[in-house]
Amino acid sequence: MKLTFLGTGTSMGVPVAGGFGGERITADPRNNRWRCSVWIQTDAASVLIDAGPEFRLQTLRSGLNRIDLVLITHEHMDHISGLDDLRPFCYNQNQSIPIYSSQTVIEAIKKQFDYMFGPDRYPGAASLDLQRITEQITYKDVIITPLPANHGNVDVLGFRLNDIAYLTDVKSIPETTKKKIKGSKLLVLSGLRWEPKHPTHMTIPEAVEAAEEMEIPQTYLIHMNGFVNHAQSNRKLPDHVQLAYDQLTVRVE
Repeated sequence: MKLTFLGTGTSMGVPVAGGFGGERITADPRNNRWRCSVWIQTDAASVLIDAGPEFRLQTLRSGLNRIDLVLITHEHMDHISGLDDLRPFCYNQNQSIPIYSSQTVIEAIKKQFDYMFGPDRYPGAASLDLQRITEQITYKDVIITPLPANHGNVDVLGFRLNDIAYLTDVKSIPETTKKKIKGSKLLVLSGLRWEPKHPTHMTIPEAVEAAEEMEIPQTYLIHMNGFVNHAQSNRKLPDHVQLAYDQLTVRVE
């Protein structure tokens, strides 16, 4: 399996609009972070997790040219606002694209993109097949397991795809979900900042603690804000937990 990090930043990206905080960004391109999304490829499938504001640009710089299905973690705009850019994929593949998530997310997508659904569907709109996922499913050579977690007062879904587990915008992980994650070869987990603690997101130390508790061989952190310096942070982290960066590609055998 091949995982490409399309984006690794917070809801506002790094640096944020207007360049605020841009003075903290060094010449290291790893400190520039688009909104969180990953592309996972197997021998038979091309899977996208989340589609945020930079999704069109992310596809262009990564070479993503086919999407078999999309997994959505939650309904916040930095995770769904790029769904309209699935249009050319629908056209090129000549079919609807399945979107798997919770019922809450499905309803939010229908509301936000009402022109894609119902009797008044706009001609030429992206054709999305919204499907609720509550249990493990198999798509071609990928076993997909939903991983319920907590994002403050919002329920989110992580996903395990074969030996890769992905959770973003997480504050706490239920014990039942930890059991489903254990045994993964690779964990992708959000770590917003070093300190102080945040009411709806894990800090980097909290994410490290969670990864070590679940005994994951390799963990990559995502959803970092502009105060997190890539090189400096990685020097402080254990070898088995490192920051991801946009366009990083990882293989899991």
